[in-house]
Formats: sequence, structure tokens, C-alpha cells
Amino acid sequence: MALVLVPQSLAYARVAGLPAYVGLYAAGLPPLAAAFFVSSPYLQTGPSAVKAMLTAGALSLVAAAGTPEYIAYAAFLAFLVGVIRLGVGLLRLGNVAYLISEPVLRGFVTGAALLIIAAQFPAVLGAQVSGNGLAGLLEVVTHPAHWNMLAVAFGVATLAVTVLARLIHSAVPGALVATIGAILASHWMGYGGPVVGQVPEGLPHLSLAFPWMAGPSLFLSAVVIALVGFVEAATIARVFAARERERWDPDQDFISQGVANLASSVVGGFPVGASFSRSTLGHMLGGHSRWAGAITGLTVLVFMPWSNVLAPLPIAVLAAIVIAAVSSLVRVRPLASLWRYSKPQFGVAAGTLLLTLALAPHIEDAVLLGIGLAIVVHLWREFRVDTVSWVEGATLHLRPQGILWFGSAEILKQSALDLIADHRDVGDVVLHMEQLGRVDLTAACAVQSLVRDLREAGLGVCLDGIREKTAPALRMVLAEIDTRVERDCREANATRADAPHDG
Repeated sequence: MALVLVPQSLAYARVAGLPAYVGLYAAGLPPLAAAFFVSSPYLQTGPSAVKAMLTAGALSLVAAAGTPEYIAYAAFLAFLVGVIRLGVGLLRLGNVAYLISEPVLRGFVTGAALLIIAAQFPAVLGAQVSGNGLAGLLEVVTHPAHWNMLAVAFGVATLAVTVLARLIHSAVPGALVATIGAILASHWMGYGGPVVGQVPEGLPHLSLAFPWMAGPSLFLSAVVIALVGFVEAATIARVFAARERERWDPDQDFISQGVANLASSVVGGFPVGASFSRSTLGHMLGGHSRWAGAITGLTVLVFMPWSNVLAPLPIAVLAAIVIAAVSSLVRVRPLASLWRYSKPQFGVAAGTLLLTLALAPHIEDAVLLGIGLAIVVHLWREFRVDTVSWVEGATLHLRPQGILWFGSAEILKQSALDLIADHRDVGDVVLHMEQLGRVDLTAACAVQSLVRDLREAGLGVCLDGIREKTAPALRMVLAEIDTRVERDCREANATRADAPHDG
């Protein structure tokens, strides 16, 4: 696992706008520290693509990428993420991560993956561009004269090796093979393109010298990273817990991921979290205890004194490793499938995706707006109470469908009165309540008011199909009228049973 993590950590540090060697700092101590607190033993902690992209977006306004100030801000951001996750875990508020709905997550991850791929293409082509993301991709594609063909060769070869390794077996470390081959080739031919360069040897120094005054400006970004990053960890942990028939505690893993980020911060790293691909690989390789993650981190730490062997590694290789890893996150089919299941939820996913692309590099804002969009759609659905109606003889039947609460109660009442006005010849009304998912006290009072209004209009009223979960509130307020509602319903049912039926 360490042999897979080393090249990935270098590549994801570049995605975050940091020198490649900073990725090693985020890959050594954090998984070792997290191992002592994890609930799921299968989580492989360290740098990941989406969190690296979120880090770059959060820091883009506070400092220039790659500068000492930027590196310090990245470590401080990891500290804030760690404190937030640790606090959520200790307060047993792990379910807060589920505020990010599946459509929001699908749209955001797909959009972030497209941005990451677009950002890496200039490096694969060995070109320098002035724009970022999609603008940078357009600039480099339209100016082939700026391409470095040797960098292109390194990038294409890396992509070919990683894809071929997957075809052979998912345990074959294609990124590692490509990295070693590229280092040897670059050293042998004296490659003059962009390379990793000098890497500080030895173990990182511990420090709490953070730019504390930047806390307010980075706090919201830290909250987004803390929650979005944990959704990935929660997904991994739930899958393996179900597969292995084991218990899983999300609050405990919030604590473990918080500790990991605190560890990353004090060694000068950046925000980290669980990686789906590495966790899956670790499980397949037989890592079934917390010590798998601990030994992974320990191995990276042992490697650090010799990390300068990475100096000749072409940047094009790291960019190609990122593209190969992130391409699987562009999940068009699951996104499109939402159209069949729920068009409003597809709108949430598509809207989040477009916001992610439009707001880059500040993609954390897209997450917040996506959550807001999901809440708006949810409220729109909650306010909808569809009422199916039909007439049998002199009886009007009404079957409301949805959630009946204080926000939708008057909508039901008005709809029922409108339908009764359209059928002035009926003498009885039956309200079928079996398709109401929930009824709160205010809604029950609205039903009570409706029954009174209909009785005053000379109509017989009964409520049929009262479900167990809605019975207490309804029966409590209806009892204040009298017992005729249920008696009238029984009499109406008996009348319908005795009446002749066509067909």
C-alpha cells in the first residue's frame, strides 16, 4: 500500500497547488495516527484527489500556489479540518455528514474530477498556461506549438502502464511501475522538462506555527472539506462493514480522520481523508486490521530519508497518474440514471455539477449551493400534497398523498374545499388517509377544522385508513369534535359494501 501511496501523494500535492514532496508529509504520519482511533479497519488514510482540489480552491485567494505562505496555510487548513472532525466525533454528531445528499455528491464529484483532469493536461503536455482548469485546457489544446513532446511521451507511457496494470490485476501497482521507470529514464537521458526537483530528506519537523489570523477566512472551507471528505470515508466503511458483517461507528471514524488531519497539520501537510481506491485495494490485499493503515504510514516515514531519489521524476508523470486515478470519478451513467428516478433530483445533481465547473477554483461554494438547492427541492416536495378524487354515488372520495405538516396542511384543506365546490351534489365525503406518510399536530388541527367546515355545510364526513403512525395526532384532535367521524366512516363503508357494483 505504501508503494501505491507514495506516487499518489506526490501527484495529489500538485493538485492542491503544493510542492510534490509535501504529499509525503501528508502520507506518513496521518495514516499512522488514524490507526489508533479508527472504527473501520479498512480505511486507508492519506491524500486524495477531491480533497486536494478543495484545498487548492480554499487557498487560491490567500496566497500564491507553491509559496512558503501557501504551504503554511495548507497546514493550517488541515488543522482546522482536524479540529472540526474531532469535534463532530466527540459530540456524536456524525450524521451531519448526510446533509450532503447523493445527487449533490454525484454532481460535485463528477464536476471536480473534470476540473482535476483539465488542470493536469497542461502538465502532461509539458506546457505552461496562464489560465486554470477548463480555461487552461482550452489554451494548451489550441497551442500545440507549446507542447514538450518528451513530456507527452512520459505522460502517454504512464497512462498506458497504469491502464495495462489494471487490466492485468487491480493489485498491480501501475503508478509505482510508471514512477520508477520514469525516474530511471529521466536520469539516463538528462530530461530537461519540469521535474519534482530537490526533495527535503529526513523526517518532517513538528510545528504549530500556523497563520492563526487566517482562521475566520478558512473556516467555512474547512467545514466543507471536513464533511465532503467524510462522506467518502463513510461510504467505504459502510460497504466493508456490510460485506464483513461488522459494526461501524461513524462518530469514531470522524475522530480518527480528525486525528489524521491534526497529524498532517503539525508536519506541514494538507487536508487528508480516506481513499476509496486505496481502501478497496488494501482490503483485497488482505488488510483486515487497523495495523494495515499504520504500517502503510510507517513505511512512508521509513522511506523519507531517501526521498531525494524522486528528484528526477517528470511532472508529466505525476499529472498522468492523477488523470488515471481521477478518471473513474467521472460517473456519467449514475448521474444520468437520476433522470429516470427523479427529475428534480437530477436537476440538483446537474445544477451542482454546473456550479462546480462555473465557480472553479472555489468549488467549496458549489457544495454549499448544491446543499441549498437540495434543501429547496426537498421543501418544494414537502409542500406538495396531491389529492386524488373520485365520486361513487353521492359520496366524494379524497385521497391525499404526501407529508402532512404545518407547511402543507392548509394546501390540503384548500384543495379539499375546491373539490367539494366542484361537486355540489354530493352528500358525504370520505378522506382516505392511508397514503399520508406523516401528520403533525398542526396538520391534524387543520383536518379537524376541515371536518367542522364540512359538517357545518351539511355533509357527512369520515376518515378512512388512518395509519398507526398518524393515528395519535388525528384521533386526539378529532376526539374534540365527537366520535361521529369514525362511526360515520363505518356506516359509509357498510353502505358501500351493501350497494350493487357494476362489473
